[in-house]
Amino acid sequence: MKIVNSSGKRKTAIARATLREGKGRIRVNKTPIELIQPELVRMKMSEPLEFAGNVVPTIDIDVSVHGGGIFGQAGAVRTAIARGLVEWTNDTALRDSMAQYDRSLLVNDTRYKLPKKFGGRGARKRRQKSYR
Repeated sequence: MKIVNSSGKRKTAIARATLREGKGRIRVNKTPIELIQPELVRMKMSEPLEFAGNVVPTIDIDVSVHGGGIFGQAGAVRTAIARGLVEWTNDTALRDSMAQYDRSLLVNDTRYKLPKKFGGRGARKRRQKSYR
């Protein structure tokens, strides 16, 4: 039985996807992808499935994701699914079409929030000085 493991990251969210032969079930944190709310997050997660429409009914995809917010998790999930599908099919045309559509489907987004520093409320903002 063929099994493919892949991962994706976005901000502080990390997603791990497992692809195996099955009946086309896709679960994110043990929840079917059709039941995920809000709809915008569901659409973002299912973007890579539209590229590999003929392969999806023959495999089951289980994704576990933690950390970050809902949109960071959605970005991590779509990267993990897309990488897994490319590895499953070994299809260069699929990989090229995904990369042409959106590079972040296959490449982790390295942007993150700057850490807070001393002397202020955040990464850049500082407390004002008063001389008088």
